[in-house]
Amino acid sequence: MTHDREFADLARQWRIAVADTGFVPMPIRELEDLLTDALHRLAAVVGTEPFDAAGAVVVGADLVRANLTDPQVLSRSFAALAPLAETLAPHTDRLLAALGALTRGYTDELLATRARHQEMLHTAMAEARNAAELRFRVVFDNAAVAIGIGDAQGRMVDANPALTAMLGLPLGQLRGRPVADLIHPGDREEMRARITEELLAAGAGTMRLELRYARHDGGIGWAAWAVTLVPESGARAAYLLIVGEDTTQRRALQAELHRQARHDPLTGLPNRRQLVDTMAALLAAAAPGDEIGLGFLDLDGFKAVNDTYGHGTGDRLLAAVAARLARHAGPELLARVGGDEFVVLFPPPCDVHRVSAVAETLLQAVAEPIPVDGHHLTISACLGAVVTPVSGVDAEHLLNAADAGLYRAKAAGPNRWVLHAPCPGADRRTTLGTSHNTNLD
Repeated sequence: MTHDREFADLARQWRIAVADTGFVPMPIRELEDLLTDALHRLAAVVGTEPFDAAGAVVVGADLVRANLTDPQVLSRSFAALAPLAETLAPHTDRLLAALGALTRGYTDELLATRARHQEMLHTAMAEARNAAELRFRVVFDNAAVAIGIGDAQGRMVDANPALTAMLGLPLGQLRGRPVADLIHPGDREEMRARITEELLAAGAGTMRLELRYARHDGGIGWAAWAVTLVPESGARAAYLLIVGEDTTQRRALQAELHRQARHDPLTGLPNRRQLVDTMAALLAAAAPGDEIGLGFLDLDGFKAVNDTYGHGTGDRLLAAVAARLARHAGPELLARVGGDEFVVLFPPPCDVHRVSAVAETLLQAVAEPIPVDGHHLTISACLGAVVTPVSGVDAEHLLNAADAGLYRAKAAGPNRWVLHAPCPGADRRTTLGTSHNTNLD
């Protein structure tokens, strides 16, 4: 007996009952055809002798394969299939058994499908982890910055080629060593303390510091380190991620730029900026009763050298004069502050006798003939000096006072020096010097 028309109507009602329970990856007509076929197979199971419910198990599994997996599918299906009891009478008992087999088939296939999905998910996660680890390894091995891995106890586990090259040590010699061993012995305690206090105690975080390290050539390098404690996650233990950037060249460049900004490029002497900074520091550190001295020296007739021999020879004469002055200035700071102008700084404690002795020595040193470009040039200088208590004095005031003394010395003639030593209530000036003709030959 066939029930085509009845089953078509019933399949439509069944489709309406279950269609909104989830996404079904097929058109409405195709779903109705699937359910119509399921009804015919259920009818065949009920009416076949001897009775065998295996076909109903397959119907239940097919519902799962059609993505009808919502928990409401079975209850709604049984409600929609209630008219089957009348259509397939008098085999109601067999119909109930078939529906039970359908439920078993549905449940078994649903569990199997979910198990497959879980396995697929675990496989995908494992593949993702492997892919992530592979990508990390590629970055780890080829990064230009130094990267190391340490365990939660602070021991090295792995290091990339950039780190081994920076330290000049093979990976085998780094594994198992304390992370602090990456650092210069003088800085290791700071590294250990900060890892313990900032990372291990907190259980997570990142610290940044710039410390020295021992170079494989025996020298000292500098590196900026970022150390991150990555907390444990699942089966993965906590670990330290160490990233280092060698800053040795950058620091050397910064030091050179700082030196150039504070030194005269022709003579290599400190320039006016360094002189003023040094004076300010000395004045700030001096005791109230201390005295400080300053000598302002200017060459006599230097313009004639440039006019006669050219500026190249003049520059070389200046460099030679600077070297000679530096040798005879002793421990005092000598700076070049202008074209042919030099300043001698006498830090506290200072007195008139000390400044007088150095002033005479410098003028005598300049007066000795200087060999430059095949010529023995004879030149003289004038020097204005000041000795004053540090109280109420600043660097620019001292320079102005010494410069004023220089003008008085030059007014008195070549090869002269003037010492201006302020005393309470009066000025004490001493002028010493001898005439000396400038000989350019």
